[in-house]
Amino acid sequence: MRQGSLPSVLLIAACAISLGAFAQDAPRPAAPLACPSNAQDLPVDALYGTWEARFDGVPGVAMVQLAKHPDYAGVKGTITRGGDTPRSTAELAGDIDDDGVLAIDESQDGRTISGTWSGELQAGSCGREFRGTWRNAADDSTRSFVLNKTGSWQ
Repeated sequence: MRQGSLPSVLLIAACAISLGAFAQDAPRPAAPLACPSNAQDLPVDALYGTWEARFDGVPGVAMVQLAKHPDYAGVKGTITRGGDTPRSTAELAGDIDDDGVLAIDESQDGRTISGTWSGELQAGSCGREFRGTWRNAADDSTRSFVLNKTGSWQ
């Protein structure tokens, strides 16, 4: 071995060892999110986006748009109904309550509650489907609803 080459070999070996150690400590890519088994495991941002709402006994599909609520860890948005009835839009605000239920208040005028939603996350839907009951605040009548996400959150 030539004189002076030993330090070069040692330097190369030290660099290789330190690079190997650095590569082992590098952050790993995030694992794909698991399908939540209940609504309490669903991150609030999974509720953001566009949904289709269907109500028993009501023809057509209503469009629901949900986004981050500006004042608390929940959602705020709108529902637009159409179909055979005149088109109408109402405001929505809600969250996943302590029991893991999607709880949404609906208001036709932005001040008083005109309806309430109470829905359960459907098993195996990965946060993309809720089923429950919508209650009309004016007369306490109820209708079953299905709420399906039209986009992806993952």
